[in-house]
Amino acid sequence: MAAETGAGPTADNKAEAIAELMLEVAQCFFRIRAVGQKTGLITNWGGGAFGFMRSLAVLGPLTVPQIAQMRPTSRQRMQRLADELAAEGLVAFIENPKHQRSKLVQLTAKGEARYREMNAQLLAIASSMGVALSEADILRTTEIVRQLSDDVKARSERLP
Repeated sequence: MAAETGAGPTADNKAEAIAELMLEVAQCFFRIRAVGQKTGLITNWGGGAFGFMRSLAVLGPLTVPQIAQMRPTSRQRMQRLADELAAEGLVAFIENPKHQRSKLVQLTAKGEARYREMNAQLLAIASSMGVALSEADILRTTEIVRQLSDDVKARSERLP
């Protein structure tokens, strides 16, 4: 990054700092994905079984398009993951009273148990990370990344 002048940070320095943060978050994401694939939290083809199941555990039954919109990813990719999880007996497709053709996806009892196992596994991994960071540092970093993510989402929605 460019050195700051005695007059305080410049707009260019802030832009460079945000760009550096974005690159670090991306690099961290790929490392997290690799750990997730090795531990089974993420399928080998990249689908996030844990994230998909977490959405259902937290929000209740959802349609595949709703899940895709939240992620954000394609409906086709989320359909593939839903079908894979259904084949394993972790989710079921149920009638949607608001839409005849778009079924709701919900966790099965087996899926709820697997989600709890995966969540415990994630917490075990997380408990050994960031040991030099305080809880306040972690909470502040989470808020900063969330704000950056919201900014990226808003910008993305404005693009053609």
